[in-house]
Amino acid sequence: MDNVLRTLLDGRWADLRERTRKRLGVLEAPPPGVDRERHRDHVLRQLRVLASAGHSGVGFPVRHGGDGDFGGSVVAFEMLGFGDLSLMVKAGVQWGLFGGAVQALGTGQQHERYLREIVELDLLGCFAMTESGHGSDVQHLNTTATYDPDTGEFVVHTPDPSARKDYIGNAARDGRMAVVFAQLVTSGDRHGVHALLVPIREQDGSPRPGVTIEDCGEKAGLNGVDNGRLSFDHVRVPREALLDRYGHVAEDGTYSSPVEGANKRFFTMLGTLVRGRISVAGGALSATKKALTIAIRHGESRRQFARPDGTEVPILDYLAHQRRLLPALATTYALTFAQEELVTELHEVFGGDSDNDQRKRELESHAAGLKAVATWHATRTIQECREACGGAGYLAENELPQLKADTDVFTTFEGDNTVLLQLVAKGLLTGYRDHLGDLDALGMARFVATQLVGAVIERTPVRALLGGDLHDRTWQLKLFTDREEHVLDGLVRRLRKAGEGDAFEVFNNAQDHVLRAARTHVDRIVLEAFVAAIERCPDAATAELLDQVCDLHVLANIEADLAWFLGHGRLTPARAKSVTSAVNRLCAELRPRAGELVEAFGVPMEWITAPIAQR
Repeated sequence: MDNVLRTLLDGRWADLRERTRKRLGVLEAPPPGVDRERHRDHVLRQLRVLASAGHSGVGFPVRHGGDGDFGGSVVAFEMLGFGDLSLMVKAGVQWGLFGGAVQALGTGQQHERYLREIVELDLLGCFAMTESGHGSDVQHLNTTATYDPDTGEFVVHTPDPSARKDYIGNAARDGRMAVVFAQLVTSGDRHGVHALLVPIREQDGSPRPGVTIEDCGEKAGLNGVDNGRLSFDHVRVPREALLDRYGHVAEDGTYSSPVEGANKRFFTMLGTLVRGRISVAGGALSATKKALTIAIRHGESRRQFARPDGTEVPILDYLAHQRRLLPALATTYALTFAQEELVTELHEVFGGDSDNDQRKRELESHAAGLKAVATWHATRTIQECREACGGAGYLAENELPQLKADTDVFTTFEGDNTVLLQLVAKGLLTGYRDHLGDLDALGMARFVATQLVGAVIERTPVRALLGGDLHDRTWQLKLFTDREEHVLDGLVRRLRKAGEGDAFEVFNNAQDHVLRAARTHVDRIVLEAFVAAIERCPDAATAELLDQVCDLHVLANIEADLAWFLGHGRLTPARAKSVTSAVNRLCAELRPRAGELVEAFGVPMEWITAPIAQR
């Protein structure tokens, strides 16, 4: 059964996952207690090992030294999350963000010139989007790139301290070039945010003229990644430095684009970079799986207090301990199956020749929602694993403190989770419906008021939800769908009631409702992914086990939101009590299978160095 579970979890890219496990086996962990500079040296050496092994080229075109497997590049990144997370993030910066931006936003000549060097690590680079004053609001960043027709160059400039590029991986030490996002200006006209390739260092490692580089210094985690700050003082780059797939500047300064409208062009450009957001969700899940493997192995071997016959009890036999770990384990399974579906969709949408804008927008929305939920789940679960291991879990040798520190930032990079859920909710409210134009708050509220009230899918009658078996999958799906529809309908009515109020106040006053609408939507999608995985399971015994795991995921979710289900008449008080009883019972039933369930994650044992996890 272990092999069936592993194969199901590994999914479409099972062979790539297995190859990556073997590559991880030859990598070296950073020395214990290593200082920041030595950690950075170590990570760069290991990055070169990965490049030599062919890991770097998975998602790049074959003609540029890659494998041409777009979805596989996310899987390859995700698998690095079982090892040193600094290495995972630095690989993501080099090949996912820097290389990915050149691949997605550049054109043929730029691909020919740079991609192979990026794949082979002959050109190290960084992704300079975030500014000190503009993190999530990329559309209004302040860095400028002004075209000078007299010289045929762009002048890249940081107009004020708030426009400094901040927290840029690979910038502090190793990067030689940056993809810089700036407001493009030609002939006095602004054309919105575009990306340019800007050299930032000379061959000897010193900053290029006009480029100021600062080191972000010590961080809470990920100190093997050299995060830095970049500022530009009228730095000139040739016209060919513009990554011009979506915006071209002729020699005389004439601007042209295949995408009409600055807003649509902006969202189209950012949409091509969605792979990074999906990768972060996958990396967070890998770290979560590693933490659960450590904590559950410890829970099976650690004994405390004695039974009447004098034998000491494994702490995982205690219901309280099971409740700390097993619902989180069940949800990790659910999110893994949802992640697999998302990567498959990414591969089909961006790995081929699809021009389906609606499908792309749905993918971007799902990616935003799953990234938020998966990274919050990682933060909570790793903390619970640490506490479940007591004082031993606080020791650096047992890995959990480093996992906590390294994953904490995942909730805010590649998009702050709260902002991402707002994007999901906006997608739900409008369906985008070709509304890639002005998505301001008041316009959203007015559109909703006139278009969506009464358009929510007809809901299952409440009386149909009050009865039935808690373990009935149809009932569970109806309950999750009903909650999502009810919350969305309530949000629509709330915005309609706000009417013609102040644009900011209308949407700001409903943000609690906005976030709940997005979260319930993601919960439903995740459940559907779990159900689909069970249906394609080829082994009846494994499917039966997964049925129990899915039940635990569902009922723990319901239990966590009992206030809503009771308050909105979806559960009676008696049914609510039965939910808690069912969670307890499922924890007891799954306890003997807990070790089997974490072993199926396939975390390479070379990377489980925690003494408390050894058997």
